[in-house]
Amino acid sequence: MTERVPVVLVTGLSGAGKASILRALEDIGFEAVDNPPLGMIGALAREGGARRLAIGVDARSRGFDAGAVLAALARLREDPALWPELIYAWADEAVLQRRYTETRRRHPLALLGQVADGIAEEQRITAALQESADLVIDTSELPLSQLRQRIEARYAHPLGETAGPLLAVTLVSFAYPAGLPREADLVLDARFLRNPHYDLNLRPLTGLDPTVGAYVESDPDFGPFMGHVTSLLALLLPRFVQEGKKYVTIGVGCTGGRHRSVHVVETLARHLTGQSWRVSIRHRELAREGAAPQRAAVHHGTA
Repeated sequence: MTERVPVVLVTGLSGAGKASILRALEDIGFEAVDNPPLGMIGALAREGGARRLAIGVDARSRGFDAGAVLAALARLREDPALWPELIYAWADEAVLQRRYTETRRRHPLALLGQVADGIAEEQRITAALQESADLVIDTSELPLSQLRQRIEARYAHPLGETAGPLLAVTLVSFAYPAGLPREADLVLDARFLRNPHYDLNLRPLTGLDPTVGAYVESDPDFGPFMGHVTSLLALLLPRFVQEGKKYVTIGVGCTGGRHRSVHVVETLARHLTGQSWRVSIRHRELAREGAAPQRAAVHHGTA
């Protein structure tokens, strides 16, 4: 079977990192085209031959309309030679305002008004794109290096001889007080498990330490919990593939995001990679401390 050619549309809020995503795709072999007229998207994709193509589309595009972008994407998906995806870059309003202040740039939709007005308008007119995106990336606190890692993990390797790419599973540990990961499709709560924070010897350690892992697993409900979670995912993940989903993010939270959620993510990653799913891991709170960058879990085979 001829390998399908990836065509990635990159959109999102101005200042949220669309240009960085395009550059990351360009660095791994995509030909990048930023803000062509919407009517040219189909022609660019179909005339590209075997070239992997990344197309930037946002409110600056001539004739921009979210419905028109989605219609163009739907037409691309009808072509059996192409593998189209839509990436949406997002960030908190406060972060976007700070970025515009630091760069002294004007928001493209607020040339005569406040940046906040432009952000609000852009959120409104691109809401349908965010809802329909194959991958939503929140860049609010995402370092550029980790953004590039996420793009490379998803798009660096050519497609196999299947009808489309494998489902990419991202596991994220987090602390509830710091908020839910916005990109999460499914959230699991590990706060009921024994908390190593209250053991003074374990408190300075993280869920990456075997001693902490053993402590968490000593909770009599740990085994049943993991059994229910893995059974649930055994049902859900194949159905996601059947529905054409390309990317799923599973969040696991606890109070501090350093012990229980980290160990559950690591345990779940070992299980899923053993089942041949393609898995990457991100420990959000540890990454903020500089203690654990995002990484791909070791896996074998294909899902």
